[in-house]
Amino acid sequence: MGRITQRRPVTRITLGAEPRRRPDTLAVEEPLEIRVAGEPLSVTMRTPGHDVELATGFLLSEGAIRAGSDVVGAIHCGGPGTGGADNTYNVLDIALAPGVPLPGAEMARRVYMTSSCGVCGKASIDAVRTESVYDVSTDPLEIDAAMLATFPDALRAQQEVFDKTGGLHAAALFDGRTGELIVLREDVGRHNAVDKVVGWAAMNDHVPLAGHILMVSGRVAFELAQKAAMAGIPMIAAVSAPSSLAVELAAEAGMTLVGFLRGDRMNVYAGAQRVLTPEVSSTRHELVT
Repeated sequence: MGRITQRRPVTRITLGAEPRRRPDTLAVEEPLEIRVAGEPLSVTMRTPGHDVELATGFLLSEGAIRAGSDVVGAIHCGGPGTGGADNTYNVLDIALAPGVPLPGAEMARRVYMTSSCGVCGKASIDAVRTESVYDVSTDPLEIDAAMLATFPDALRAQQEVFDKTGGLHAAALFDGRTGELIVLREDVGRHNAVDKVVGWAAMNDHVPLAGHILMVSGRVAFELAQKAAMAGIPMIAAVSAPSSLAVELAAEAGMTLVGFLRGDRMNVYAGAQRVLTPEVSSTRHELVT
């Protein structure tokens, strides 16, 4: 659609020099209304592009679908009040496969609640938590800490739009066995970037994502940890901090959560048995031999 970035004039001020006008590149932010069978379900502010992946990942993370095959069609509608003319590409209507139940009103209320006011405390987490059909606690994934430490640079190297704007989050899937970066998506919203990655995986029949690691460019809040659990991802890593609820959810689900992954350092907040240090690796090797 060509609406990922936008050029706008800015005034550049440098202390000790004359201000000057110059064009700057901004990350585009526009609303996306997600509908299912014509009924509005959610509105999110996102960077245009990969909208079907975003919607598919969102529906999976909310428990409305279990696989990409549950979605059989998607069409961008005209904007609100346009009657279908002058398509803004900001309304996406999803068609579900026969036999897949339509999302109920309760899901719409939960979606708006979590996006508008957040959650806090055990009572709130129970109210918004969606149970995953995938048990990540049994995933045998193990990864050397040295390989894990390479992921932030690999993520950063692929952030093409961030290089132009400095204003986008990124999420990527890595193969936990080889360390290969499988897919990366950027968006103004952290949760949207994750939904796009999960949606891509679902549409390519890769869910559950056993043996994979979700890497994000910012912090890990409760919603991101839950999206990972819903997609069957056993490990999530971030360059910044997790929230207390994200750590609580990861520990409860048997997921590994790594934060402050920078350079040769990292904090493992849950599931540390999956991250192998040289000492742990050598000890296990001695036990095997």
